[in-house]
Amino acid sequence: MRLSGNNSYPKRNNGEIPWKVAISPKVVNAPLQFCSMKYTVVLSAVILLMAACSKDKTSPDLTDSKSVTVLDMPGDLGASMGDNVDGKEKRPFYSITFHFSDKQTRMIKTTADSLQYLKNADWDLAFTKEYNSYVVTNNGTIAGTPGYGGPGVGRMMIIEKPYDQVLEAPGDAEFVQKGIAGVGWDSGNGYGWYFYSLSNHICVPVRNRTFIVKTAAGKFAKLALLNIYKGNPPVVTDLFWPAPYLTFKYFVQEDGSRNLRTN
Repeated sequence: MRLSGNNSYPKRNNGEIPWKVAISPKVVNAPLQFCSMKYTVVLSAVILLMAACSKDKTSPDLTDSKSVTVLDMPGDLGASMGDNVDGKEKRPFYSITFHFSDKQTRMIKTTADSLQYLKNADWDLAFTKEYNSYVVTNNGTIAGTPGYGGPGVGRMMIIEKPYDQVLEAPGDAEFVQKGIAGVGWDSGNGYGWYFYSLSNHICVPVRNRTFIVKTAAGKFAKLALLNIYKGNPPVVTDLFWPAPYLTFKYFVQEDGSRNLRTN
């Protein structure tokens, strides 16, 4: 039995290693206890390191104690831009509505659906057009938008700041002046939530761009549109990565004030 750092063992005169060597229990227990303690310390350090690494890998976009995070909300998965796509049909994408307060979604397929579900204040955002990538607020006065003709008072403003640094909604005059109906592809004009490459046909979300939203009922919220690809991947290089699966987070100020602090 080896107890020290050298490679020698007690041997008989003929060089044979003895079957049993009598050793004091104290001599045996001390090194074993030390090894056990050292193993425990090392194991604890490894666990802490793994926990730290896991925390570091957590996307800061998804960590927030006050906001609501929606991960991989399915868009219209049955539509396709081209022919001969397995399990899909070449047709326009159906719009998907989303209600902030209860996270209810609804797919709008027909004219009857539009009349029944869009002309009210029961939704705040509509994910429309190609791959449900154009995000529109519920406003009854803006022609050409899904909520036109209804009671919604929704509006949106682009703020060039990270989500957690957006602390307050602007005044009414600024909202009227700079407010827009919705956002989609940023072709270089600063009015979108993602960049799109015509060479590789991949969407890349615009980082550190936040949207202040007035809900259909007139409350203020802030919104981060994070991804259109399944799993919220940090980088996509595969043209056929599953989409549309929308990931976003938001905070609604329920007390009616303009305070949008979330940290």
